[in-house]
Amino acid sequence: MSRRVVIVVSSVLLSLGLSGCLFFGFATVGGTLTGLPSGTSVTLQNNGRDNLTLTQNGRFTFNNTLDDGDDYNVTVLTQPASANCTPSNNTGSINSKGDDVENVLVTCVASGNLTGTVSGLATGAFVRLSNGVAGSGAATLDVNANGNFAFSGTLANGTAYTVSVSQNPSGQTCSVTGASGTIQSNAPSTTIAVTCTP
Repeated sequence: MSRRVVIVVSSVLLSLGLSGCLFFGFATVGGTLTGLPSGTSVTLQNNGRDNLTLTQNGRFTFNNTLDDGDDYNVTVLTQPASANCTPSNNTGSINSKGDDVENVLVTCVASGNLTGTVSGLATGAFVRLSNGVAGSGAATLDVNANGNFAFSGTLANGTAYTVSVSQNPSGQTCSVTGASGTIQSNAPSTTIAVTCTP
């Protein structure tokens, strides 16, 4: 719904039997958030500012208003801990009527991290791991120390993974246990274990 601030012209004009109004548009930008996991939050921005942190699904509206013709660009500043949120219908310009923008859609999909441990790796060596995800090619990760590892980014809840060794360290052979499974947002894939032996 459009909102207008009406400023009545000075009493001088009124005394002449004239009247007039000046209109200034103050449009808001907002939309709907869906899929945000319970107990998490997502922070949105409009035009790189006007931060808005949301903790539940439903309608949202940025605090700052825009004038007629101003551009808007809604982006995600901070993702939730266990989901990936993507905006759509998130760019445009305020129309000449100064109508509010109410159709931005931010959709969150539960996700998890692909993690595991490496043991037995010789000092100064590295092992190259590969995660082949159907339809998206293979992501690789070089691990140069024993302990925990994590592939970059997150994978949507329910995504199948298969981790393998694509390059062994010099003089060693590494094997993977728990190599295949399905991402669960509430249970990171810490069961993947890479063991290297001479």
